[in-house]
Amino acid sequence: MKKITLLGLILFFFAKMSIAGEVNVFSARHYDSDIQLYEKFTNKTGIKVNVVSGKDKALQKRITEEGKDSKADLYITADAGRLGAFDEKGMFQNSMSVQIEALVPANFRSDNWTGIAKRARIIYYSPERVSSEDLKGITYESLSDSKWKGKIVIRKSNNIYNQSLVASLIKNNGKEQTLEWAKKLVSNFARNPKGNDRAQILAVAAGEADLAIANTYYYALMLSGQKGEDQKEAAQKVLPYFPNQNNRGTHMNISGGGILKNSPNPENAKKLLEFLLTKEAQQHIVNNTFEYPMIDGVEPHPLIKKMGENFKQDLKTKVGDYKKNQADALEVMLMSGWK
Repeated sequence: MKKITLLGLILFFFAKMSIAGEVNVFSARHYDSDIQLYEKFTNKTGIKVNVVSGKDKALQKRITEEGKDSKADLYITADAGRLGAFDEKGMFQNSMSVQIEALVPANFRSDNWTGIAKRARIIYYSPERVSSEDLKGITYESLSDSKWKGKIVIRKSNNIYNQSLVASLIKNNGKEQTLEWAKKLVSNFARNPKGNDRAQILAVAAGEADLAIANTYYYALMLSGQKGEDQKEAAQKVLPYFPNQNNRGTHMNISGGGILKNSPNPENAKKLLEFLLTKEAQQHIVNNTFEYPMIDGVEPHPLIKKMGENFKQDLKTKVGDYKKNQADALEVMLMSGWK
C-alpha cells in the first residue's frame, strides 16, 4: 500500500509540473535582479522561466527567422519605440487581460504589449555654473535657446532613447518645428555626442558642459556607488531638473513586454506579465533598477524619491506614438547635423 501511495504522489507531482509548464522569455534587459524576479514567479506558480538574454537586434532577428518554430513566448525590452516597431512587423499577439488593463494607464500600453516600469529622460546641471533660477520653467523645447550655446551634452542620434524623445516632440509640435529646434539644439552642443547616459552626467561634473540629458535611473545608479566611487562623487556634483512642468510634463518612457504571435505558451506568458505588475514584483524592480513603478501604491527607490517623486509626468503623449514618429525623428536628427 505504501509503495502504491508513494508512486501516486510521484505521478501527481510530475503531472502538476507538466500542467504548470514553462515560459520562454527573450529579454534585452540585462539585470540579474530580473532573474531573481522570475525565480519568485516560479516559486509561486510552478511555471519554469527560461531566459534568453541579448541585444534587441539579435533577439528580434532570431525570433523573426525562427518564425512558427520559435520557442519564444515573451519579448521584454526597454523603450516603447522598440516594442512599437516589433509590433508593427506583426510579431505580437493580444497581450491584454482585465488585470493588466486595470493596472496600467492606457498611454503606457497597447493591445499587444504593456509597460512594466517607467523611466524619465530629464536635464542634469552643474549647480556651480547654473542656478535653479536659470532653469525655472525650462522645457525640452527651450534647450534650443542661444543662452545654452556650447553648454549641452547628449548621446548620439542613433540612440533609441533620444529618438523616442524627438518623436514625442514631433507628436506635440510637428515635424517642421522640431527640425528647427533640433538645428538650434545641435548648435548648443558642447562637444560631438559620444558615450552613454552616464558619460553625459560625467561631462557636466568634469566641467565639459553645463547641462546633460539622460535617463533618471543612470543618475541613481551612479549615486548608489555600484559603478564605483569616482562616478558616485561625480554624480554628487550634478543635480537633476524635471523639464516641462508648466505644460505637458516630463518625457516618460517604459520597459515593457509583449506576448509573441507564435508563442507556444501564451497563457503562461500572460501570467508572467500579470505577475510583473503585482506590488511585490514592482517593488523588486524599482529597488534594483531605479526605474519608476508602473502601478500605483509602490514607492520608488529612495535615491529616485530624493530626485523628486511628485514631478508632473507627460501623460498626454502615448508612448505608442514614439514608433509612429520614429522615422521622422531620425530624419530630423540627421538633417539637423546631430551625429
